[in-house]
This record gives sequence, structure tokens and C-alpha cells, in this order.
Amino acid sequence: MRNLALLLSMITCAVHASAQTTAPKPGQVLVSGTVADEASKASVLAKLRDVYGPDMVLDQISVGAVTTPANWNSYVQKLITPELRQITRGQLKVDGSTVSLKGEVANEAQRQKIASDVATSLNPTYTVNNGLRVSASDQADIDKELAGRTIEFESGKAILTPSGRAILDKMAVVILKKERKVELIGHTDNQGLKATNQGLSQARAEAVKEYLAGKGIKQDLMTASGQGADRPIASNDNADGRARNRRIEFRLAL
Repeated sequence: MRNLALLLSMITCAVHASAQTTAPKPGQVLVSGTVADEASKASVLAKLRDVYGPDMVLDQISVGAVTTPANWNSYVQKLITPELRQITRGQLKVDGSTVSLKGEVANEAQRQKIASDVATSLNPTYTVNNGLRVSASDQADIDKELAGRTIEFESGKAILTPSGRAILDKMAVVILKKERKVELIGHTDNQGLKATNQGLSQARAEAVKEYLAGKGIKQDLMTASGQGADRPIASNDNADGRARNRRIEFRLAL
């Protein structure tokens, strides 16, 4: 779940999470608080919709009699960047000239860069509180579950074998807990025609997506693609290596 709450409050108004009336869906941005006028509200919403998509912004902004720092609206615009999408279960709060960041990011370098970019986009009168933290690796959990195992299909087909379905049953449990978008990437060995391998890898990824959907994972949280034989992880010169290359890769989206 990569939700972000953007709480906007001015010098005379404090906004708290308890004021929220509608829970966001996975991936949505909840924006609440009070701004000085309709123009400020419209500009914030437009920028958020540009970054996250028009259907992914849940508007709970109100307009009221509040005091704003000089050029406040233009600075808020600078804060809303695509880099915010790297924050999981996060919050950006702008309270007058104080900016606070909370949430999880993938690594320490990302944590520092986001906070640094926020600080450099503002003038020195602003204070930035970096409450971002490095999350435990969700991808590591996925990789651990699949480690040393191959999701098998019937030879030359996109039909899962019983053992392949058994592995996916366990994968589904892990993926459901993450509530994150996941890329399902099909791979083959280098035997046969390139076009055939490409089509087979795509079909197998689609078969995995369909099976996982049957286990309760939302279709819009999964994408399926095929790479054919272009990305081997072992030698194609022996049977063992080719078997390892015939695989489905699971990548959690950042």
C-alpha cells in the first residue's frame, strides 16, 4: 500500500488524522486541511492529480480564514513531486512554514535525498522535519518465499502444473500481506524462435496473474509482461541452467 496523506494547515489551523472521514484506497493520496481560498485548493489538487493520476486523489480540503506565509502556495507546488511516490504509508504535512515528512522508503540514500530535495526547494525560513524511515525489505520477503523454487508449466504451454500452483498458493499469501503493486515477469531459455519465446513468456506471466487473481489479489495491483530469453540468470548451455532460466519473476513496484 503506497498511500500518502498530505495534510495542509496554516498558521491559525491545525489538522489531525482524526478529522479524516473517508479512508483512502490502496495507492490513493488523501489530502486534507484548510487553505485560504479556492485558487489555492485548486492548484494543490491539480498538482497532486498530475503526479498521482486524476482518480487517485481523495479531496478533503476546506477553505477558511487562515493566514499564509509569503508565497506559501508556490512553495507547496514545489513540494509535490513524483519523488513522493517513493514513500510508502507516508504523510507530508505543511503547517505554515514547517514541513514534516513521515513514512517508509526503500533505503537510506532515498530517505536522505527526498528530505534534501524538499529542503532545497524551500527558502531558509522553512523548517523541514525528516521523519522518513527505511522499511524492511518487502521484496526480500517475496524473494525468500520463491528462493530455489521454479513455477512449472506444462512443456511449451502456459498451463500451470500442480507443483506450480502449489508454489503460487504460498506466494499469494505473501503478496496479499504487502498490498503493493507487483510485476509478474515471464522468462524462457534460449531454445526455439525468439518470437515464440517472447509470446510464451508473456502468456505464462498472464496465466500467473489470472491464478493469483483467483486467490484474492486485485487485478489492478498486478501487471504481466514477458521478456523471452533476453534476461537469463544461468547458462543456457546445459539443462540445469535452462531450467533456471524458465521462470516467473516477482518485482514489487516502488
